Amino acid sequence: MESILVKPKSFEEFQFISEILKRMKVKIYVLTEEEREDLGLIKLMKEADRTKKVLRDKIMEKLNRK
Repeated sequence: MESILVKPKSFEEFQFISEILKRMKVKIYVLTEEEREDLGLIKLMKEADRTKKVLRDKIMEKLNRK
């Protein structure tokens, strides 16, 4: 089953939506700000181009320049 992610504009709206979903016996899960950021990072990592390879030496060279 797919999920719906809703971001209320205010705490009152959050309470209202939560109450409606509870009355409908819909399971809800509240995400923290950190969890939302993690989901965004996961999405970006899945979309990343993994076909290009970089040699370890090139990476170390870039890191040592700083």
